[in-house]
Amino acid sequence: MSFTITLAAVATMLLYAVPGYILVKARAIKPENIPNFSKMLLYVCQPCLTFYSFCKVSFSARSFLNLSVCFVLTLTFQTAMILLLFLLFKKKRQEISWRLIAISAVFSNCGFMGVPLLEKLLPEHPEVLAYSSVFSLTMNMVGWSLGMYVISLDKKYVSPKKILVNPATLSLAAALPFYFLNLSTPAWFQDAVTLLGRMSAPLCMLIMGMRLATVKPINLLTDPKLYLSVVLNQIFYPLTVFALTCVLPIDGTLKITLVILSACPVASMVQNYAEILGKGQDKAANTVLLGTAASILTVPLICLIL
Repeated sequence: MSFTITLAAVATMLLYAVPGYILVKARAIKPENIPNFSKMLLYVCQPCLTFYSFCKVSFSARSFLNLSVCFVLTLTFQTAMILLLFLLFKKKRQEISWRLIAISAVFSNCGFMGVPLLEKLLPEHPEVLAYSSVFSLTMNMVGWSLGMYVISLDKKYVSPKKILVNPATLSLAAALPFYFLNLSTPAWFQDAVTLLGRMSAPLCMLIMGMRLATVKPINLLTDPKLYLSVVLNQIFYPLTVFALTCVLPIDGTLKITLVILSACPVASMVQNYAEILGKGQDKAANTVLLGTAASILTVPLICLIL
C-alpha cells in the first residue's frame, strides 16, 4: 500500500481537528459543551455509519462467512490482548493508569477513522466497510463489559446484558435485516443516512481538536505511560494481528482490513468509559489525543508493511 496515499488520508482527517481547536481557544465553544458533540457522534452518526457500511455489501454465503470469521477473530484478539496485559500489570493493577493501558492497547478508532481510510485504500472492496462495523461491534461488546471491569475493578460490568445491549449492538441489529434480505431503501433516506454516517470522521476529529485545546501540551509529552499505550495500540497490536492473520487461511482482503483497523489510533471510547466511571479521565483523554497525533506516522508505516 502507498505510504504517500495513506499519509495524505490521515493528514486530511487530522486537519479536521483544527477548527475545533480554534473555536475552543477563541471561546466560541465552551469546554463544558464538548460532551454534547460527543453525544451527537455516539447516538446519531455512529448508527448511521453502521447502516451505511452494511448497505455497501449484499448478502451471500461468502460475505456472511467472512463477516462471521471477522467477528470471531476480532473478539478473540481483543479479549486475549486485554486479559494478557491485565495479568502482566497485576502488581500495578491498583493504579488506574496501568489499567487504562490495558484497554488503550486494544481499542482503536476503527469506525470514525477506519472507514474513511478503508474507502481511500480499498475502494474496489466495499465489503471492508461491513468488516469495520463488525470490528466496532466486538470492540464495544468487550468494552462495555471487560473494558468497564478493567477500569473500575467492579465485576458487575461483566454480564450478558452489558455485552449484548449497547449502542453498537442496537445499531447493528437495525442494519442486519437490510443485509440479510438485500433490502433497498428510498434514495432520499439512503442519502440522509450516508451523509450523517460520513460526518463521523470530521465530527470525531473536531471533538479531538476541542479536547486538545483544553489540555496543556506538556501533559501529553512528558508522561511515558502515554507513549507506552500508543506504542502498544498503534504498533505492537497491529503487528501482532498481522503476524497471526498471515498464518490463518482466511480471505486476503479481510486480513488487510483487520490490520488497518487495528492500526487506527486509540479510540475515544477509552475516554468515554473513564468519564462514565469517573476514573482516570485526564489520563484517558491525553492517551487518545497523543495517539491521534501519532497516527500521522504510525498508520502509514503499518500500511506500508501491508
